[in-house]
Amino acid sequence: MIAVLTGSAGELGRRLATMLRLDGVEVIETGGGHADVDALSDGRWNGPPADLVADVVVDLGSSDYDRRAAQRESSTEFAAATLLTADRVHAGHVVFVSSAMVYGALGHNPVPLTEEAPLRPDVDFVFARQLASAEESVEQWRRSCPGRATCVLRPAVAMSAGGDSRLAAALVAGLGRRFAELDPPAQFLHLDDLASAIALAVRHRLDGVYNVAPDGWTAGERVRALSGERPRIPLPERLSDVLGEMRWKFQRGPIPPGLKSYTEEPWVVSNDRLRAEGWVPTVTNEQAYVEATEDRWWTLISPRRRQELALGIGAVGIVGVVVATVLVIRRLWRRRTR
Repeated sequence: MIAVLTGSAGELGRRLATMLRLDGVEVIETGGGHADVDALSDGRWNGPPADLVADVVVDLGSSDYDRRAAQRESSTEFAAATLLTADRVHAGHVVFVSSAMVYGALGHNPVPLTEEAPLRPDVDFVFARQLASAEESVEQWRRSCPGRATCVLRPAVAMSAGGDSRLAAALVAGLGRRFAELDPPAQFLHLDDLASAIALAVRHRLDGVYNVAPDGWTAGERVRALSGERPRIPLPERLSDVLGEMRWKFQRGPIPPGLKSYTEEPWVVSNDRLRAEGWVPTVTNEQAYVEATEDRWWTLISPRRRQELALGIGAVGIVGVVVATVLVIRRLWRRRTR
């Protein structure tokens, strides 16, 4: 079997390539995207050779939020380039890694969501909307020629020690930060389990849509306990939202615009369909979360000390606001008296 991986740079691509090669699959890795496709016309093509006939093309890049943002390329465009690559190497099977975020985070979502649930990504979160659109392109590619098969995987938040993305970090930062009774359940998928799900889709030529997640989910209050409650200044919700958007804009996080709903409403998914194909998750939600977030300094502090720090930071913040207000008033007063 010959498998072409597009967007394979990164931890997920490395783990998947290793698994496939151990199974005897010949793996050809390429960056993918329009850079490769444009190179077809002028001889600069660095992807698969022109005479290659591959069994499957795996799109790992469309769901890579960090790289799509850095390269200013949409997930829809990257997926379109992957499908062109599949045509070039005469592949009859495409595995597309999407995200469970395409379901959207809504208060009336069933817990858990199955693959039959409608796609309702948050309208303010462009990344999720692009993935939903890319899934449509993949389906159109499948229908355009008899005998083609496509597997769309919708993983939960994927993470591991040193391997989680900026998007995963943002979601983790937002989960478990409100009062426990308001916290939604959450899922955390280990990168090794995601790689094994993709490898299974390649080996078994899976056709259809499959959620990828550990068994069950973690309650919001449990996420709060695991996160260690980072000390922070208590602020009104509206002011907190404005500051959060400004911090993300200048890359000081933690929550990008449009992502907030995914930290406040449920969007956990069922893995029953993929399990029925023989996939078995090996890492629990809590294990994946702890591995990816361990050694943060505030988790080593006792709850009482964290409370004291939070109160101290809050007091300093209030004093700062008061001082700034006084200075502004004094400046305005001086201008009037001149």
